[in-house]
Amino acid sequence: MQSPAPSPLASAPVVAEVVRNGFVESVHHGVVAAVGPDGASVVSVGPVGATILPRSSLKPMQAIAMLRAGADLSGELLALASSSHSGEDFHVEGARRILASVGLEESALQNTPDRPLDQAERERWIAAGRGPSSLGQNCSGKHAGMLAACVAAGWDTTTYRDPGHPLQQLIVRVVEELTGDTVEVVTVDGCGAPALGVTTLGLARAFGRIAAADPTTPEGCVAEAIRTHPGWLGGTGRDVTDLIRGVPGLIAKDGAESVYAVGLADGGGVTVKITDGHDRARVGVATAALRRLGVLDLGPDVAGVLDELDARAVVRGHGQRVGAVRAVPLP
Repeated sequence: MQSPAPSPLASAPVVAEVVRNGFVESVHHGVVAAVGPDGASVVSVGPVGATILPRSSLKPMQAIAMLRAGADLSGELLALASSSHSGEDFHVEGARRILASVGLEESALQNTPDRPLDQAERERWIAAGRGPSSLGQNCSGKHAGMLAACVAAGWDTTTYRDPGHPLQQLIVRVVEELTGDTVEVVTVDGCGAPALGVTTLGLARAFGRIAAADPTTPEGCVAEAIRTHPGWLGGTGRDVTDLIRGVPGLIAKDGAESVYAVGLADGGGVTVKITDGHDRARVGVATAALRRLGVLDLGPDVAGVLDELDARAVVRGHGQRVGAVRAVPLP
């Protein structure tokens, strides 16, 4: 039996180092793509033209498709439809509100039941004897939004996860339009919805386009919802929430298997994919790329925000900080 061809990601260079007491203990390989306001490549590290799965970083584009289908979503509920939320009470209640707005209940959700993503919330649920639920799982806002779009468009709500469903086909068209890629890989995401493959470069281009979009368009509405309600996109203390709050005009979305996508109001965009899937390096590599794009000029507090996010990647020995995860210099 012939062995499968190696993934192009196997050629990715080192983008971050794990340093303990000055010694490089481990390294992370990755792909980094950054584009300027015109969509042209500014940073290209590794195989930026190879297909990756953005996972939850795709959610803002899925939300754009929901609006194009006619879903009546705005403000915090639109941010929630774009989210991988922490499962705080307001997230869970928000998903209920989306469902109630189109006459549906939790039973209509088809995302994989789980307890909240946030560890403290998860422990609180366990202590209270609460089991996994579709509402508590981090994708419930997206799935509720998909159902709202189906009701608005008159599409079947029982097959909305099927790749051949009109909503999922619309999502593919939106993704191809914004990334400039052709979607050739369709898999199943952790929540059960289709996960689409695009390039790291295409994802950076798409986030720049969303962040710079006219506020009257679906793209602009999603960007504004994310900027205005970042706690509904992520949650209390989440790095994605704090990055959006701290950098004027920025939007961002984290994804499983160590994907991070960022868009700037001028049309610039960044995508990071750490190829081993470990999350500890992706924020520091993303902030390095943002510095390369000149975001420190966006406000006097931006440098402090990025420094604080970088400082969270701590290496400890006997409970004390003895090192850090640091990005290698970008070209």
